[in-house]
Amino acid sequence: MRTQTVEVDVVVVGGGLAGVAGAISAARLGRRVALVNNRPVLGGNSSSEVRVWVCGATAHGNQRWARESGIIGELYLENQYRNPEGNPVHWDDVVLDAVRAEENISLFLNTDVRDVSVEGSDGDGRDRARRITSVTGWTMGAEILTTFVAPVFLDCTGDGLVGHLAGARARLGKEARSEFDEEWAPVEAERTFLGSTLLFYTKDVGRPVRFVAPDSAKDIRDTPIPASRVIRSGDSGAHYWWVEWGGELDIVDDNERIRDELRSVILGIWDYIKNSGEFDADTLDLEWIGNVPGKREYRRLVGDYTLHQRDVLEQSSFDDGVAFGGWSIDLHPAKGMYAEGAGAVQRFSNGVFEIPFRSLYSADVENLLMAGRDMSATHIAFGAARVMATCAAMGEAAGAAAALLLDRGTTPRGLYEQHREDLRQLLLRQDAPVIGIANTDATDLARIAGVSASSRRQTIGVAEDVEVAPHALDNDLGIVVPVHPALDGIELLVESDRDTDLVVEVWSTGKLQNAVPEHRESATTVAVGAGAARWLSVPVAWVPGRPQNAVIVLRAQPGVTVFTTDELPPGVLTLVRTLDADDQNVEVSLDELLVQWPTKPLRGRSIVFRSRTVTEAFAPERAVSGFGRPYGGPNLWASEPLGGSTAWLRLDWSEAVRAREVSLVFDDDPDVELNTLHHHRSPHLVMPTLVRSYRVELLVEGAADDEWTIVATETENRRRRRRHALPEGLGALRAARLVVETTNGAPEARVVAFRVQE
Repeated sequence: MRTQTVEVDVVVVGGGLAGVAGAISAARLGRRVALVNNRPVLGGNSSSEVRVWVCGATAHGNQRWARESGIIGELYLENQYRNPEGNPVHWDDVVLDAVRAEENISLFLNTDVRDVSVEGSDGDGRDRARRITSVTGWTMGAEILTTFVAPVFLDCTGDGLVGHLAGARARLGKEARSEFDEEWAPVEAERTFLGSTLLFYTKDVGRPVRFVAPDSAKDIRDTPIPASRVIRSGDSGAHYWWVEWGGELDIVDDNERIRDELRSVILGIWDYIKNSGEFDADTLDLEWIGNVPGKREYRRLVGDYTLHQRDVLEQSSFDDGVAFGGWSIDLHPAKGMYAEGAGAVQRFSNGVFEIPFRSLYSADVENLLMAGRDMSATHIAFGAARVMATCAAMGEAAGAAAALLLDRGTTPRGLYEQHREDLRQLLLRQDAPVIGIANTDATDLARIAGVSASSRRQTIGVAEDVEVAPHALDNDLGIVVPVHPALDGIELLVESDRDTDLVVEVWSTGKLQNAVPEHRESATTVAVGAGAARWLSVPVAWVPGRPQNAVIVLRAQPGVTVFTTDELPPGVLTLVRTLDADDQNVEVSLDELLVQWPTKPLRGRSIVFRSRTVTEAFAPERAVSGFGRPYGGPNLWASEPLGGSTAWLRLDWSEAVRAREVSLVFDDDPDVELNTLHHHRSPHLVMPTLVRSYRVELLVEGAADDEWTIVATETENRRRRRRHALPEGLGALRAARLVVETTNGAPEARVVAFRVQE
């Protein structure tokens, strides 16, 4: 047997999206990383071996401004550009290329970790904490045994295998309701789980093709499936997420039995579609069936904090929040596909929720972090945090924490106790998916600069020359707008077939990341005369104590028509008071405002309106104020429409400064879902809101006022975050300027962050 030892700074076990993001995160911060995966491809459940679409905080378009930034955001954008058809094979290479681009990562595929060496207080008589010294994995095909040695380990195995072998405490199944006061938990604890799933793909071959069911195919007419699940011949892939089983078994111990049962049912479903005579499927053929069950749940390692139901639904704020989620609490029956009720019950929070760092490290093993499905959470909260983009957000946070704790010479717990704000600022600087963190980074020289711009968008509303479409006011509508500093009336394009009244209200949204009407702040009634389209003055007003979003609610009024346009101004969304459900296999709680006021019916369109008030929401200072994403407003600089000219954003220092890097973050419209398999299709290969061509110019100490030095030029940008290292020997800087020449479609330049790192 060949053997080898690999010594690095961080060992990441598990090559799903949590592990990939964790490895890339630590590597970008200068740490040598071994990424160890027991499969031949990266991506975990999203890979071509399993083919689950990557969901996250957008929740299939239910949440607003919720798409993740950071590493998973980069993967989304790259997949949108390279893989517009949502081919899972191409997605494999998007993920693989991202890992191979990092020279600090050593990748070990087909390497199954099965041994963990631990030292510490467990039986050796020494009074110190348990600590992993190495993990060992066997590489199939290469027939080599590798021992991985590092001071820090990251368990992204999904099943919590590394933590389990190291003796870390873990939770299995459902907690009793009383343990965390969770309304949706069972009265008594149960060792039942979310089940596993196999998926299948079909294709139309253009000619009749028959299907002879193998002996292993189950006759699904003998099961509740035909009556309780929606089966359509045109669906395949992750549409059949409900082909799920194993929740009453042991997900790991019974993995092979679960796989065989799932496969038999898929063959039975296909036999039913092809041969029952109830479907138009003559030219359809079965192209692919997965052989690796996509697991949803097993061990959840115990951290210093256990995320629970109220943290999700009440959107708890944490002083160590390092990632966010937005998927519903999504619970499936233990019987899976054989249950007679819905395939899932879901309950949404009214916006994205935070995940604390304390849920990403072991309470027992002092050098073990975890991210993904083995995070510290109850079964109920896990139902919302388990989806892959959220797992990747956790992975990026854990990887950054691993790098930082090595810099600080501490443990994960020590990092929380002494350096948690340093971690949060580091994640914000990396454009990781975090919320509610203002920029207090002392190394960002933009914070001490004067900020100016060639122009800025001063009012909120749509241009007068846009194409419009009539929209009958049959349902209540909501216009989400940023209010900074005040709202003092709007004008609304309306027509009416009779003299009537229109009720207009202003609502605040509760949490600053939310975009739902939670509390009514003011209301007015205006008379609408019969006649053709004209502008109506609506004297609604509100002066909040701080910048935040408002929802201007137009109450339904028969006979009144408003107008919509596909020019959606920055910081604006349109809500419709209606109930909307994507999947008939799901039972969604209707008690939440997010469900009652969906954006999907008019997503990407704006009500034709304009405000009277000059706003500070798009001032140049917004690009250096932090947050990095919508939070109480859009948090970006927006110029006036370019109209063929350029726009610039400028930093001036009263005393010259020395810098090493300019970092830019552009608006990639986080309200648009970019699901990897394109559950909701976006027509754009590149997000139109992104700046396309730009240059970075510096005014060096001693140079004339118009003697700018160009240090970076981009003509085909399609990325959200761009970093530009400055030349050595450049000298001290008096000013820095970003000059935007074109966008990828938006009329104005939009810049989320302009950083200059000392």
